[in-house]
Amino acid sequence: VEKYRPQALSELVSHRDILSTVQRFISEDRLPHLLLYGPPGTGKTSTILACARQLYREREFGSMVLELNASDDRGIDIVRGPILSFASTRTIFKKGFKLVILDEADAMTQDAQNALRRVIEKFTENTRFCLICNYLSKIIPALQSRCTRFRFGPLTPELMVPRLQHVIQEEGVDVTEDGMKALVTLSSGDMRRALNILQSTSMAFGKVTEENVYTCTGHPLKSDIANILDWMLNQDFSTAYRQIMELKTLKGLALQDILTEIHLFVHRVDFPPSIRIQLLIKLADIEYRLAAGTSEKIQLSSLIAAFQVTRDLVVAEA
Repeated sequence: VEKYRPQALSELVSHRDILSTVQRFISEDRLPHLLLYGPPGTGKTSTILACARQLYREREFGSMVLELNASDDRGIDIVRGPILSFASTRTIFKKGFKLVILDEADAMTQDAQNALRRVIEKFTENTRFCLICNYLSKIIPALQSRCTRFRFGPLTPELMVPRLQHVIQEEGVDVTEDGMKALVTLSSGDMRRALNILQSTSMAFGKVTEENVYTCTGHPLKSDIANILDWMLNQDFSTAYRQIMELKTLKGLALQDILTEIHLFVHRVDFPPSIRIQLLIKLADIEYRLAAGTSEKIQLSSLIAAFQVTRDLVVAEA
């Protein structure tokens, strides 16, 4: 993942509109404070590091950029100490501003964020702040209004595939067509996750096929889900329960994953609307109970029961 991290703004594959805006800010030397937010693996940190590389030469980097992550201490003392002293000192030999990058800013406490407001305002002359977070709602409104916000959405398959292919060529990995589809599906717009799955699958199996990708990530195969659905709708209760339990044990599947996949199938199967609504409510309940830490066995019987009731309703309506 780090080996193929884009080094320049031109290398980033997605969010062209954001990049062109940022590029214009840099070229006009009018970079505002930035707030980049969105799900992980969508290029937020890569973007700001590429900006920093464009702004500063290699040897200025240490003195001009302060990067703090959630793993570093960023309590109120650090904001009032190191961050304050970094921001308040002028650069002697170089005109222009310093850059403070606060990665995973949503992990900062309310107090630290409040202390930051004043620092940002006071030293706008010679320091720019860039906050990066996954959840915008965890950043206090006062900080949001001081920054220019950019949302990094999940990457689309069209953008991910060429980049993945580039990595595959460089590394000489054997990937099939369906393997590529599986990578993109399972990573759901997270480039970092796609690369991680690619690496672990190719190390474990040598060849990246759909089946290997699903096995490597422990995700239920499409065929397994189709079987489970078939048993729930066409077998009697005890047979369905026994067969699903066997499959779960054999493949080591979690009910949570099965439930997520089945939910997608429910939308594709042609149930009458009123019956589908009932079923979806049941699935939602089961998911909630699983999250609360209930017994998988009982929830599995509940899942089968929900489908069997649905089946009987469909038959009754027909």
